[in-house]
Amino acid sequence: MRRDVIHSLLVANRGEIACRIFRTCRDLGITTVAVYSDADADALHVREADLAVRLPGAAPADTYLRGDLVVAAARAAGADAVHPGYGFLSENAAFAAAVQEAGLVWVGPPVKAIELMASKTRAKELMAGAGVPLLAPVDPATAGEGDLPLLLKAAAGGGGRGMRIIRELDSLPGELLAAAAEAASAFGDGEVFAEPYVERGRHVEVQVMADAHDTVWALGTRDCSLQRRHQKVVEEAPAPALDDDLRERLHEAAVAATRAVDYRGAGTVEFLVSAEGRPYFLEMNTRLQVEHPVTEAVFGLDLVALQLRVAEGRPLPSPAPPQPSGHAVEARLYAEDPARDWQPQTGTLLALEVPDAPGLRLDAGYTGGDTIGVHYDPMLAKVIAHAPTRPEAVRLLARALERARVHGPVTNRDLLVRSLRHPDFLAARLDTGFYDRHLADLTAPGPGDPATAALAAALAEAVRPAAPAGGRTRAAGNRAAAGSRSQGAGSLLPGGGRAPTAPAGSRAEAAGPAPARFGAWRNVPSGPQLKRYRGEPDGTEYEIAYRTPRTGVPEPYEAPGVRVLSAAPDRVTLEVDGVTRHFTVTADTGGNAGLGGGRVHVDAPDASYTFTALPRFTDPAAHTAPGSLLAPMPGTVVRVAEGLAAGATVEAGQPLIWLEAMKMEHRILAPASGTLTALHAVPGHQVEVGALLAVVQQDPAPASAPEETA
Repeated sequence: MRRDVIHSLLVANRGEIACRIFRTCRDLGITTVAVYSDADADALHVREADLAVRLPGAAPADTYLRGDLVVAAARAAGADAVHPGYGFLSENAAFAAAVQEAGLVWVGPPVKAIELMASKTRAKELMAGAGVPLLAPVDPATAGEGDLPLLLKAAAGGGGRGMRIIRELDSLPGELLAAAAEAASAFGDGEVFAEPYVERGRHVEVQVMADAHDTVWALGTRDCSLQRRHQKVVEEAPAPALDDDLRERLHEAAVAATRAVDYRGAGTVEFLVSAEGRPYFLEMNTRLQVEHPVTEAVFGLDLVALQLRVAEGRPLPSPAPPQPSGHAVEARLYAEDPARDWQPQTGTLLALEVPDAPGLRLDAGYTGGDTIGVHYDPMLAKVIAHAPTRPEAVRLLARALERARVHGPVTNRDLLVRSLRHPDFLAARLDTGFYDRHLADLTAPGPGDPATAALAAALAEAVRPAAPAGGRTRAAGNRAAAGSRSQGAGSLLPGGGRAPTAPAGSRAEAAGPAPARFGAWRNVPSGPQLKRYRGEPDGTEYEIAYRTPRTGVPEPYEAPGVRVLSAAPDRVTLEVDGVTRHFTVTADTGGNAGLGGGRVHVDAPDASYTFTALPRFTDPAAHTAPGSLLAPMPGTVVRVAEGLAAGATVEAGQPLIWLEAMKMEHRILAPASGTLTALHAVPGHQVEVGALLAVVQQDPAPASAPEETA
């Protein structure tokens, strides 16, 4: 048996998985090599690697999917092994073969195993021969009403690309074409097949690890049923609410599938479990999975270290895996807006901080200051919690996400917290339709107190110019009573009066009191200062009135039950109806909050809020013509509706344009029924956010009949 000792490892990937593999390599004393596209020149995985090699270009097809460039990079950096991570080339048999032909160690399964499992249709035939239970395929050409609902799937795909649920036969031909086009674009293979769609099915998988010495481990089950667009969002191990008999059947089927292809290394055998508890084989992923940390937590293992061990030709540490302990839950933090059809978000990530506590783990691909671009998956990080029981692990993860500081583009953080606390999730009533049923409730305005958070933002802004860095002004117990008539502080003038206080944020306030002049003062209370904010992402506007008395601590105007205990540029403490609450305030220095347009992030004890500071007067030029369809994010126009042209009649909600961005396809819908007066979208063209794609002129409302006169 050949044995190789790995000294230098190139990771043919990016982001979170590259950083995670590098962490194990550092623990083992292995030199790390990164590859990066031009868009990733300053990415976290590049900064964390010992060496890095540029792949010219930005698009995945020109960079991370170019196996020849990756192999050349490994040679140039002196690496002796390649780890593919997940995604990109991780399940590409030709790439695995090219790595080995170059004399490098391939940290993955045998090429033959990848080939056998690369096509889902061939994999199902192989599994049927091995006695693994599976769903019988349906020929789309002969499908009838009795076969509905159907699920279309890409034979060479994953991650939900090319998937379509068919509930009406009339839609089958068009969806077949669309699924094939998406599969060809994503995987270079347009083969699509159909199988029965299992309503309320659970996605349950088994982690396997095998060596070249005839040892195969089945490392328990994982439930990955909470999915959006057929992509996983929350995963946990072990899969809850399974009886011992079903769990054992899944383990046996996974081991049989692993042995059937002479597998080595880490892999995952995925099953669909019906509401009646019947398991069906879905596919085998011949790579490490995104959700592998929950298995690591429960079994106390490092799966990447075991991958490297097997790649070096060494056996697994024991004939049987260690005993599991406790429960683990993982949540994927995405830069996306669930309330707006899961639209991916881009921009600067100002902060990404998760509380440090026993049982918590953060696997991140970004850190504060990094830019989230348009070319790759919008996943920022994974947060994992491990505890003795499922309720404890779920509670720990939900609270950690709730307390996390995530500033910048809109994320799914609030959705994750609400999902983990939803009664169905807590009771382990899980299936892949969870978000189809509950998304509206999970994205509705929550029970928080954004108005008080906006008040904290205004008070912090009011002291920001004058307060020394890190300074804190104490309220000394003064109560900010409703309608308070405390006179504003200012310079003493002849006659005992005071000069008026400069408006918050003005030059005079920052530099000190201006020279006084007779007649420039009033011995009457000054009017309140006003700040206006728009909450994100719901758009609710808040107007905050406050005054600054002699204490120097701004106090709210007409806010019964609110007392300011302290105010600093980065932290405000309020007593609200007798309860003390602390607010951490972070202003986005990229904008000028005082002039409008700047963003302010407020982290409260039980929620986080983002506001945009609004100017006192609106800009008439900011309005967009009615009926304009704008690109919601930068991306590529992949197609337009068949026969669509200027002058066409469209119906409200009709898909008109398909835009691909950040590994997802987004539909642009007609905002109303009417006439398409302009079409600017061209398939294959790149568009920037806000680009005008089309214009729909709404049909005029029918005129009401004139009233009859007496």
